[in-house]
Amino acid sequence: MSEQSSVHFYLNWAKERIDEMDAALASFGVKAGEAKAESQVKAQQIITELTKRRDEFRAQFKTQAEAGEAAWAHSRTELEKQWNGFEAQMKTYFESAGKQIEQQQTTFKDIAAAQAKAWREAADKFREAAGKVAAAHAGDFEAALKQMKSDASEAEARLQTLKQAGSESWSVLSAALAEARKSFDQANQAAWNALKGSGSKS
Repeated sequence: MSEQSSVHFYLNWAKERIDEMDAALASFGVKAGEAKAESQVKAQQIITELTKRRDEFRAQFKTQAEAGEAAWAHSRTELEKQWNGFEAQMKTYFESAGKQIEQQQTTFKDIAAAQAKAWREAADKFREAAGKVAAAHAGDFEAALKQMKSDASEAEARLQTLKQAGSESWSVLSAALAEARKSFDQANQAAWNALKGSGSKS
């Protein structure tokens, strides 16, 4: 169970990033069609590059999905680089083609919704996996699941506050998403560590 728990962490981590990429691309695609001709060309070039980065990330994710923990740990470094490149390209998009506050807010809301969905899916996967382990550890799992849900609610509340404010720059919005992403990673890791630890005790 221990290696499987670590692999679940990596799968959740990568899927959450892919969901964010999909949300950003969907948001950009809608707004690019509304842009003026000259900025539409620039926006389309950036969207094409973002799509390529997302597709590369997704392809590597699929390749690693069947791999063991050691392969995932190595692959995560490469996926992190791809993720960072995607984020940098999004920043470029906002600096050149998408400076409108409305676009930034729409993208932020779409990405925040993708994050919230990833939290729920990760909690569901953890609950399912924990249900397969001995009932003797149910209290440990319930505590980990409760903490994950609590962390998700806190992150969602912080993002909701920013959604309502509406006038922050992309750097402020991006920092809030990064903080929520970090909380997700920590909660995800803690939950799967609880399951991993129970496997070695039984």
